[in-house]
Amino acid sequence: MFGLTTVLIVVGVFILSGIKILNEYERGVIFRLGRCIGQKGPGMIFVIPIVDRMVRVSLRTVVFDVPPQDVITKDNISIKVNAVIYFRVVDPKKSVIDVEDFLYATSQLSQTTLRSVLGQAELDELLSSRDKINDHLQAILDQHTEPWGVKVSKVEVKNIDLPKEMQRAMAKQAEAEREKRAKIIGAEAELLASEKLTEAAAVIATQPIALQLRYLQTLSEIAVENNSTTIFPVPVDFLNSFLNKKLS
Repeated sequence: MFGLTTVLIVVGVFILSGIKILNEYERGVIFRLGRCIGQKGPGMIFVIPIVDRMVRVSLRTVVFDVPPQDVITKDNISIKVNAVIYFRVVDPKKSVIDVEDFLYATSQLSQTTLRSVLGQAELDELLSSRDKINDHLQAILDQHTEPWGVKVSKVEVKNIDLPKEMQRAMAKQAEAEREKRAKIIGAEAELLASEKLTEAAAVIATQPIALQLRYLQTLSEIAVENNSTTIFPVPVDFLNSFLNKKLS
């Protein structure tokens, strides 16, 4: 009787040890005597103790932060760039069989690819076409990780650290560009004002009384702003005639 109880206990422990529970986001790759027989899950599964071995694989998206990489751009500027990569396992069997550690392999591949791709672009392109570079990085990484059962869904270049000298040079360039625009806008304003003044002079020349009205309007504006100041406009022609008589 004691022996039968012992056998039942051993069998029960043997059966219970073979019960595995996998979460919704997990899959179990089963190896039977060293040979892969497939994947199971999620939920409760049974593996034969001693004979079977199960490797858990998570299907959730992994967010990997690529550490800062030293990159020399195509126009020979040394920068530091870091990025973030979003990837997940789409084929658990490949992620276990075809690569020793898919997390480590993907992280190393992302670092080398980041240096390679950014080294082929100029600094202006890195700063202005970041979305295009992100898509290019994602396509390359996804192509190389596909045999591992890994899908790279997104790549984002987070930060580009420029040398202090380059930051000062870019600041000077931006300041010079703004000064250039300001001078162009000022010159265009002067040209437009001169054209309008020419048109106004042509109109006044046809109607001399308009000049007197303009004088009166100017006097009213000055009287409002400075009550203690009174200005009497004197025609330039009157002064010229006075000076000519004095010289003669």
